[in-house]
Amino acid sequence: MVVFAGQGDARRSMDLLWRTEGAPPSQGGPGPRPALSVDAIVAAAVAIADTQGMAALSMRAVGERLGRTAMALYTYVPGKSELLDVMYDAVHAELPDPAGSGDWREDLTAWSGSALDFYVRHPWVLQISQARPVLGPHEYAALDTLVRLLYGTGLDPHVVRRLTGTLFHFVRGAAQTVADARRAAAATGRSDEEWWTDRAGLLAEVAPDFEDRFPHVSRLESESSPEPYQDRGTDTDTVTDTDTDAGEHVPYLEREARRTFTTGLGVLLDGIAAAGAARTAPAR
Repeated sequence: MVVFAGQGDARRSMDLLWRTEGAPPSQGGPGPRPALSVDAIVAAAVAIADTQGMAALSMRAVGERLGRTAMALYTYVPGKSELLDVMYDAVHAELPDPAGSGDWREDLTAWSGSALDFYVRHPWVLQISQARPVLGPHEYAALDTLVRLLYGTGLDPHVVRRLTGTLFHFVRGAAQTVADARRAAAATGRSDEEWWTDRAGLLAEVAPDFEDRFPHVSRLESESSPEPYQDRGTDTDTVTDTDTDAGEHVPYLEREARRTFTTGLGVLLDGIAAAGAARTAPAR
């Protein structure tokens, strides 16, 4: 399900995002119950989206989590659309803003890994379309950090602009696969192993000429079968998410997505390095 941000009242959303004078107080005052505030409402909404998904998010659900009615929230946030904008921007504060090591490749590798973990922690963020940016301060800060790191490559600003989009799309795509892999078993009632066991034999039955029809796929499968899985700490390409415990079963698709991410990122950075070298090479 794709969700478009920026569907609420533009003025009220922007006031909330940037905490202008027209916005309600971000911190509430003392009281017998936990004080309501924009920050408290956003934190409750994020917790619901993280644990139950976007489908469970509503003003009523947020109010219940805070021990209040939905009506009590409207003094602080006009509605669900504006709330979505603010919570989306708020979680982007988690993306790192490294000081920079002086090695652009090291910095971009670290940033990309942290961004992948961020999206996996908040999979609902991936449902919010990039077609309508929220235009909030934390979203801009995340963008500013990546642009700064890419400027370290020495590439032309027009190339930096396109690489910014390339890296965001690359990381979001990998994170989407990881998030889907984690949800698949619960959503379908079938583990990866059960799903493949059911279908692998049938594929051989319905397509006995598979190798002849798809020779390049067959060759790839025979020459590059997936590496055996090892627990976290012994295979850096397997599990990088800080929220995944050592020894915990990791779905096959997630393991493959993380290895694909590592390899793909390396090749992408190789390409950036080659482009930088070509730009600075003396003319013959």
